[in-house]
Amino acid sequence: MATSRNSTTAGDRRVRRTHAALARALMQLVEERDLSRISVADVAEDAGVSRSTFYDHYRDVHELAEAACTAMIDDLIESLPGPAPDSADMALEVTRSLEAFFASLAGHAGLYRSLLGPQGSARVADHIRRRITVAVHDRMRENAGLPGRAEALLDIPHDVPAAFTGGAIIGVAADWLQRGCPRSPAEMAALTWPLFNALYHAGVHKQL
Repeated sequence: MATSRNSTTAGDRRVRRTHAALARALMQLVEERDLSRISVADVAEDAGVSRSTFYDHYRDVHELAEAACTAMIDDLIESLPGPAPDSADMALEVTRSLEAFFASLAGHAGLYRSLLGPQGSARVADHIRRRITVAVHDRMRENAGLPGRAEALLDIPHDVPAAFTGGAIIGVAADWLQRGCPRSPAEMAALTWPLFNALYHAGVHKQL
């Protein structure tokens, strides 16, 4: 018998609810103990589901952690404001975006610390680096303010300044997390912006 659209939609909602419940449970647990000490049974119990339900969706706790982490980063980057029309506004915009990025990390420090630490997930680190690189590239492209600039930048096969900035930001973030977030997200944004700005201007002038 064919599956109705309503039953498919209901199934999708159930999957999303289960994913959200498992992610919430994991994020609560990882603030209390290291990720390596959290079992599937722990997560399933806190999420109010069975172990078999957990395994219907994820291979293990680490896969759940990776999925939760990358989803949060995607949601964060998609929610950031668009490019500003002038350099003064751009400074404010990027500083706020950086502060939101560091605040998101701090809000789930246990999870990010586990996944970005020495024994962490290369998949998560690469995902965050790539998303930051694309965001940096977009701001460089859209804030250049020159005719034909966007088309020229889109043709560049490897945007070195954007890639360098993306790697640098995730390196700074990982170090900050491992040190227990000694500075506030606002302080981290204020310290990171001048470095970002220097690379931004270098990248624009080099590509003119």
